[in-house]
Amino acid sequence: MKTSTVTRLPRRTQEERSASTRARLLDATIACLFELGYAGTTTTEIAERAGVSRGAQLHHFPTKAELVTTAVDYIFEKRTEEFRKAFATLPVGVDRTAAAVDLLWSMVSGPTFYAWLELVVAARTDPELRPTVEAIGKRFGENVDRTFRELFPGAAGSNAFLDLAPMFTFALLQGLALDKISGGEEVKIVTVLSLWKGLAAIAIPDKTV
Repeated sequence: MKTSTVTRLPRRTQEERSASTRARLLDATIACLFELGYAGTTTTEIAERAGVSRGAQLHHFPTKAELVTTAVDYIFEKRTEEFRKAFATLPVGVDRTAAAVDLLWSMVSGPTFYAWLELVVAARTDPELRPTVEAIGKRFGENVDRTFRELFPGAAGSNAFLDLAPMFTFALLQGLALDKISGGEEVKIVTVLSLWKGLAAIAIPDKTV
């Protein structure tokens, strides 16, 4: 008679369980901000969506402000890493500048940007949120600038325009994202993106091409 063996999966450590709980809470927070807006986002709703107890939520994030700002910062870091990986796997010979604009547009025109927008608007009149939102914005801008220098080393110190190219690009993309929210015509948005990709390809030196 054959005996069956049961493979037991290793039990997760307390640290792993804690990290999993935090990740679920942060993902649920972004979803709430995107779907419900800042005013409609509550810690009770977040905990329910994350499938964790109210006590567990309070243990990790005692206040709504701490939870929503941590969530946006967490997602920014995650999306930046995804951008780097996607950029690193582009085929040889492809127009890397145009590809970079397309990848950034996918980041700016999606749920992460809308969640960030909700926080920015709320922080304008909320003294508790404002310092943290300003700090996240500054850190994200520095990260974008550093990533640009790494991906396009030929642009470093070339001229004043290239020093501001990352900021200019994000200002343009965020403006288009706002226009999209307010009913801007898709064909015009696509045209502006195509125009900027063409100009950027000329202005930004790419030593890998």
